[in-house]
This record gives sequence, structure tokens and C-alpha cells, in this order.
Amino acid sequence: MRWLSMLLIGLLPALVAAKTLEGVDLPEQVPVEGRNLVLNGAGIREKFFFDIYVAALYLPARMSDAARILQTDQPWRVTMSFLYSEVDKKKLDDGWEEGFEENVPSAGLTALRERLEQFKAMFPTLHKGDEAVLTYLPGKGVSVTIRGEQKGVVPGADFARALLSVWLGKEPVTGKLKKGIAGRPLRRKIK
Repeated sequence: MRWLSMLLIGLLPALVAAKTLEGVDLPEQVPVEGRNLVLNGAGIREKFFFDIYVAALYLPARMSDAARILQTDQPWRVTMSFLYSEVDKKKLDDGWEEGFEENVPSAGLTALRERLEQFKAMFPTLHKGDEAVLTYLPGKGVSVTIRGEQKGVVPGADFARALLSVWLGKEPVTGKLKKGIAGRPLRRKIK
């Protein structure tokens, strides 16, 4: 019986990290506030032929319709695992700004401006191996954790929807990344 326990303990990492993309382990489920969110999909943020980060979206249940994901006020988590040697804070800030401007009407962006600035202030320059975890809980807001350190919470379902639209909106950062996190097949297969 002891050998069976040892075998199961040895297999545990393989069971927990069931998928890998560009060397980043993607668990099938993540615990969030007493419930499990499931891996909806993942993809790679590329810019000028460089891999910047692996993004993974976790939801209560898998959904492939980006518009429906954005309309549903449900818990979600996005993990960003950085692949590029260094992503400067200014470039991150510019990326968030562009993502919001492209996907949020100007009146909505005005209402979100103060919270967007609060959100951007939480991000330092990030390096290869760093991870940013963005977790939305209805009624609480989006919590930001970087390198395992809680940075703060940005309130509002409207902010959460706008943030998620950076990846899933009409003008996402890239179409391939949108397809990937919406659970559609990628050219680079998730192992």
C-alpha cells in the first residue's frame, strides 16, 4: 500500500499541471475563493515575432463565445506568464491604455479612467519568469497579484469587463490570443 501512495505522490505534479504552452504549466483547474475555475484556453501574446507572455483564462465553466464571456458577470482569472527578457513598465502601461481605448467607448473610458490609472500603477517592469495573476470576483473587483505579491483590488464589474475585453473584445491585442483564451485551437498546440 505504501508503494501506491509513493506512486500517486510522484504523479501529482503531472496531474495538477496537465497542459504546457511554451514551457508554462497550465493547471486544468485553479482554486478561487472556495470554488474551482477551469482552464478555458490559453495563448501567446506576440509582438514583432517575439513571444511576450502566455495568457490563460479560467472560468467557472468552459465557454467559447467571447461576447458571452464578456457579458456574463462571473468569477474569472487571467494568468500572464512572461516569456520575454524584460517588458518595461512604460510599455505595459501603453499596452493597457491601448487595449482599453480600442475596446471601450470614450464615455465608458472616462468613467474608468481613475481605476485604470490605479490598475496601471500596480505593474512594475516585468521579466522572463514573472507572473501576473488577475482575478475577478463579482461584488469585489479585480485583484492583482504580481510575482506572488498582492498589489491591490480594482472595484467594479464594468472595470472587469473592460479589462477582459483587452483580450476578448472587438479589437483584442491579437486575434490569435483571443482565439486561444476563448478555447479555440492554436497553431502551437498546448501539450
